[in-house]
Amino acid sequence: MHPLEISRQAPLLMQGGLADSLFETAERDPLLQQLARRSDTSPPVWSPVTAIELRDEVVGVARGFIAAGIFPGHRVAVMARTRYEWTVLSYALWTVGAEIVPIHPTSSHEQVGWILQDASCVAVVVEDEQGIMTVGSVCAALPALRHVWQLDAGALADLAESGLSVPVTTVESMRRIVLPDSTAVIAYTSGTTGHPRGCALSHSSLGSPCDTLLAGWGHTTAPSGQQPTVLALLPFSHVYGLMVQGLCMRGGMLMGHEPDLRAETLADALLSFRPTYLYAVPFVFEKLYKNFLRKAEEAGRGAVFERAVRTAQEFAAATERQRLGAGPGPGLDLRLQHALYDKTVYRKLRAALGGKVCGAVSGGSPLNRELALFYSGIGIPVHDGYGLTETSGGITAQPVGREKLGTVGQALPDTEIQVAEDGEILVRGPSVFQGYINDEEGNQAAFHNGWLATGDLGRLDDEGYLSVIGRKKDIVVTNGGKSVAPAALEERLRVHPLIHQAVVVGDNRPCVGALITLDAEYLAYWRSVHTVPGEAYDRVLREENALREEINRVVGAANSTVPHVESIRVYRVLPEPFDLANGLLTPSMKLRRDAIGQRYAAEIEAMYQSSSRAPRSLAPADPYNWDEADNVFG
Repeated sequence: MHPLEISRQAPLLMQGGLADSLFETAERDPLLQQLARRSDTSPPVWSPVTAIELRDEVVGVARGFIAAGIFPGHRVAVMARTRYEWTVLSYALWTVGAEIVPIHPTSSHEQVGWILQDASCVAVVVEDEQGIMTVGSVCAALPALRHVWQLDAGALADLAESGLSVPVTTVESMRRIVLPDSTAVIAYTSGTTGHPRGCALSHSSLGSPCDTLLAGWGHTTAPSGQQPTVLALLPFSHVYGLMVQGLCMRGGMLMGHEPDLRAETLADALLSFRPTYLYAVPFVFEKLYKNFLRKAEEAGRGAVFERAVRTAQEFAAATERQRLGAGPGPGLDLRLQHALYDKTVYRKLRAALGGKVCGAVSGGSPLNRELALFYSGIGIPVHDGYGLTETSGGITAQPVGREKLGTVGQALPDTEIQVAEDGEILVRGPSVFQGYINDEEGNQAAFHNGWLATGDLGRLDDEGYLSVIGRKKDIVVTNGGKSVAPAALEERLRVHPLIHQAVVVGDNRPCVGALITLDAEYLAYWRSVHTVPGEAYDRVLREENALREEINRVVGAANSTVPHVESIRVYRVLPEPFDLANGLLTPSMKLRRDAIGQRYAAEIEAMYQSSSRAPRSLAPADPYNWDEADNVFG
């Protein structure tokens, strides 16, 4: 390892369960502000909760669980958005040795029924009436289910009230018998194909990456002498969100909860909470960038903003070459330009995020390198990390002082990564899960000679930096035998402010195609500045033609980054986005490719039919004989 990446201190070996850190903090530093409760107002007001207050609330809820017959090994599902009560519930359940089964609140009746049955849950905590109705529709097939609690109906207060007769010493006794290798969470995979599978994660596997990251990287989450503050944006129904919660609780950070990622709500939360560090997925960083651009263009400063973006990227790239020993760093002219834009542009962008953000981590899927350079150039370095449900969260990080953007960094200490001959990433280390529940065949397939087969494709450079190419099962293979990894093309398309989402298709087709959705907010702005005079019909037609030409340019720009045979030859713009509500996104904001392919099978077929110069029954002999980026609109 490079000297700069050696951990400042070795993480302590866990002796008990995840709840212990809360009790230890309350004993050591009772007045430390641990959480911040969000009001329902706009902008929100944040009320701090100290470690001792949080511990006492957790103990009260734990007593209620004991009174309800929840004991070690029992599985309790939590189906709610990221909110204050989620943290209280999780630590109360871990205190009594119960296992949490997170369920995303937008899950379908079928998904909820499958998870509750597969995990044999004895209880479920839902957020609202909708959750009650969802569970009610499937509970007849769940003989093990004994309790349903509703947060919005005062579940925490009711639990605390019902547990008043349970001695506090009983809670303490139950907490002390929880061991590091006890199961803490049954986290279900996103289920992009087939039924989701329950991953058994132990207390130590969830705590290990948190403690390692805190030991080696914790000092980067806030300026020296300040308490780090983190706004939890990710769903706690996903392991990345649980890892962020663990980092905050184990690292003495102040955590707030914000489940709503709509632009206006998120902006209010960032300005009022003023986090020092962000943990998010690429979608959030892409959305923030597009909002910056749209507001600059609305103010008539779009050209200035674009020059500032290029300067930020060039400055960050030159700085990166310098720290990696491959260049002298930014030249005088570039430093002067950067200093000018820092005063006139970058400072305002940082202020829009609360003014205190000093860094961020992106996970869930690879972050576009140009976008990472932009954020680093404006003074907010965003580092890409890598992990999956089966590894309890992060297994790589960028070494401090040796960050290499465009990669996901190097393996965490005590974690090993290798790439198999077919390009699949293999992992082993302390954060690897205990196995899938009720799926022995899946467990046997998941491990190769002690290594976890991640299902992801990647490559390691000679310094151990990992680059993730995409999922093995997502590779598109055309009928000419060409294999195309869709992730790089999709992220190139999404960077443009008009593009909301993109899905590359082309399996058993003569060329690569794409399904595209547009960003509604930016599209409305784009239309407002591209109005043309004339009769209504002619005006609409010309505006649509201009939009087609713009999207053609976007597709052409993406194609310029890949070999010609891998370029997008046909595409279709869809009238609605892929989201959780229509079942086309996972809770971690990943595309459900199979579901998208089924939903839009007719559109895909029509897209290829309308673009072929050969009869439908005959594939073109040469894929280059297809129309250049046919712009078929839905």
